[in-house]
Amino acid sequence: MATDKAVLGDIKPDKTVFFMCDMQEKFKPSILYFDDILNVSCRLVDACKILQIPLIVTEQYPKGLGPTCKQLDIGHAVKIVPKTKFSMVLPEVEEELVKLCSGDVRHVVLFGIEAHVCIQQTVIDLLKKGIEVHVIADAVSSRSQMNRLFAFERFRQIGATVTTSEAILFQLIGDKDHPHFKAIQGIIKKNAPESGLVPASL
Repeated sequence: MATDKAVLGDIKPDKTVFFMCDMQEKFKPSILYFDDILNVSCRLVDACKILQIPLIVTEQYPKGLGPTCKQLDIGHAVKIVPKTKFSMVLPEVEEELVKLCSGDVRHVVLFGIEAHVCIQQTVIDLLKKGIEVHVIADAVSSRSQMNRLFAFERFRQIGATVTTSEAILFQLIGDKDHPHFKAIQGIIKKNAPESGLVPASL
């Protein structure tokens, strides 16, 4: 019986796009572990720039909820899309995906907020299109840990890969001799915050 590649979580850098969902200033007071999620999102945004992997950013109703957090350097993003729909899979984003990776996007690295709303609906829409999704657990949160963790469980059940920022970056470079190994090593040299994903030490 053939093994489903989506379950394996393989990833090809030249067929990959990063999606950052709604990391906006006004969400900060209400999202659990927001500062930790922002910290890791900054690492991922910097890494995709180094690795020359396209970045697509959405902003949920920016007129009311404000712009992307200023700490995130998204000047290299190929598309920044305002939205009211929860899913990131908007017509403008779909059009951009057709242009990227020589028209052959196979993998999306997805992070942002909220896990059980915009991230979840984006995961479902991407999987329906046959795109493999890698959800970065330490860069995704919700207003409650319950909603966050149940969303992660659902992602696994429907065929997405739930992983960490460090794991995905090492997977993307794949080799100590990669030309950007040192730069990526510099990004992950300090451990990423755990943001409630592991039990507190006794």
